[in-house]
Amino acid sequence: MPLRGAFHVLEHRLLFYRRTYRASIFSSFLSPVMFLAAMGIGLGSYVDASGAAAAGLTAGVTYAVFLAPGLLAANAMQTAAGESTYPIMAAIEWVRQFPAMLATPITVRDIVLGQLGYLVFRLGLVAVIFVIVVVLLGAAASPAILLTIPVAILTGLAFATPISALSARLKRPEHFSLLFRFGITPMFLFSGTFFPIEQLPAAIQPVAYLTPLYHGVALSRGLALGTLDAANFAVHAGYLAALTVIGAVLFEHFLRRRLVA
Repeated sequence: MPLRGAFHVLEHRLLFYRRTYRASIFSSFLSPVMFLAAMGIGLGSYVDASGAAAAGLTAGVTYAVFLAPGLLAANAMQTAAGESTYPIMAAIEWVRQFPAMLATPITVRDIVLGQLGYLVFRLGLVAVIFVIVVVLLGAAASPAILLTIPVAILTGLAFATPISALSARLKRPEHFSLLFRFGITPMFLFSGTFFPIEQLPAAIQPVAYLTPLYHGVALSRGLALGTLDAANFAVHAGYLAALTVIGAVLFEHFLRRRLVA
């Protein structure tokens, strides 16, 4: 069975997650409630009062409905980053789970594929909970909000695989604070989550267009609101898929160099 080793890695990750799932599910539920209540409903009332055109929104769309798909993509980014930094370093350097796995018939590729399978599970769980909250708070424009679930998974993977590759190279965790401070947080604020990036200064807009989160937000929001055409869908989805594949290849390469060479 070609994927048997990867399945065992996934099984291990799920068994480990079983010990901590209560706290993570609670935080996955609390995060969208807080953001949608504060930004979508609280701030959104002022944005809606100013008019969609003045805020740069699609006509007839409330700010909460505009915000929800973007927040889902951003939440997927943050979940992926959290799962791909310290846990990966711990499995390599501190707890040494990955070296122990390699003492069995499990290969480096099995570890990578099993880790990706676990990330799909975690991102899917977060996305489903988020969408349920969005629907309960009345921030869903239509049943098309369900299409944002696979988009959130793809967006998360586009971050998780390159960050996992980076984690496989690093030996000290201090670099992760730089990643979150100068990478994850600025993208969260300036990649279209809270407002259209066309409202950014012209010099900054090209940088925003290059960020994976922009493509995840644009894809999620376009599908949820029904404003996405086939060409833009291909661009956004293709960009995220390419990052996922490249990151996975690099993750395997650096992990092999770290553990085998």
